[in-house]
Amino acid sequence: MEETNKNVLGDCFTSAMSLTESGVPHVPTRYILPPSQRPVLSPSIGTGSINLPVIDLSFLHDPLLRPSVIHEIEMACKEFGFFQVTNHGISSSVMRDALDAATRFFDLPSHEKMLLVSDDVHTPVRYGTSINHATDSVHYWRDFIKHYSHPPSKWIDLWPSNPPCYKKKVGKYSEATHVLHKQLMEAISESLGLEKSYLQEEIEEGSQVMAVNCYPACPQPGIALGMPPHSDFSSLTILLQSSQGLQIKDKNNNWICVPYIEGALIVQLGDQVEVMSNGIYRSVVHRVTVNKDVNRLSFASLHSLPMNKKISPAPQLVNEDKPAAYGDFSFNDFLEYISRNDLTKQRFMDTVKKNKF
Repeated sequence: MEETNKNVLGDCFTSAMSLTESGVPHVPTRYILPPSQRPVLSPSIGTGSINLPVIDLSFLHDPLLRPSVIHEIEMACKEFGFFQVTNHGISSSVMRDALDAATRFFDLPSHEKMLLVSDDVHTPVRYGTSINHATDSVHYWRDFIKHYSHPPSKWIDLWPSNPPCYKKKVGKYSEATHVLHKQLMEAISESLGLEKSYLQEEIEEGSQVMAVNCYPACPQPGIALGMPPHSDFSSLTILLQSSQGLQIKDKNNNWICVPYIEGALIVQLGDQVEVMSNGIYRSVVHRVTVNKDVNRLSFASLHSLPMNKKISPAPQLVNEDKPAAYGDFSFNDFLEYISRNDLTKQRFMDTVKKNKF
């Protein structure tokens, strides 16, 4: 039955990479966004006078300087739900190797990648295009491979065997981001006035999904997107990118281009932190633009509590003046939601909020 399903998927599956390689002069109709949803790609639109936060994490390890870094993180989380980090402890060679492995994977012949294709969001390793090519009403100019990554010993044998370097290179990067996530969650908990060890055990035993994305060069980047506006279900998403393409939405509902900084990693607050903080921090809504000239690669490392562990507002952040503004939810609840609903129509978080604010 599984093989039959893959054959059916293969019959209706066209990757964005294969369209780029075929030299199509126009994007197919299924990729064309309604005018109101199209990106504005003018060079004058972007960061402008807005300075997006870049935080040096090396100071976290200095007891005298740590409080100032915690304050920087607090301000970034309140204002944007987003920041970039430097001196984060992951070597440039490990990041380069991960991007190299991703390049080699997406350059494989289509029939090899199709061995991993699935439209089942519960599949631990799956190759796909758009968000879910079987159900998307509008398609997005993106191919991906997603796989569970923590602990590596449980999942790595299921990862792609080709290219031969994939498991080693992506495995190293995956383990390094798991360590970084723990450090960041300690700092974020501290910035909320919680013990830095808050949810420590759940975070150590938590889920890590690595979404490796390829956004091929697109002949009409003004009428398509690589990913639609959304927030991530995770506690944090740590993003490695090969070039610029990410945009975040600010408090005034303006789209801001996130600059590419060599060696930096992007940290995005996810829905689990919004719930944990009882709305003090918000998950960042973001989207991905595409361009005419180059393929863009990214590693989105999505970290969350264990699959069935419910996240709820921290009791210390709930009182008479600030009652719990959210119900609880788990990663599995999110997967069940996206298997039945179109994320472009309603954010998952809207189903978790108890009241609008």
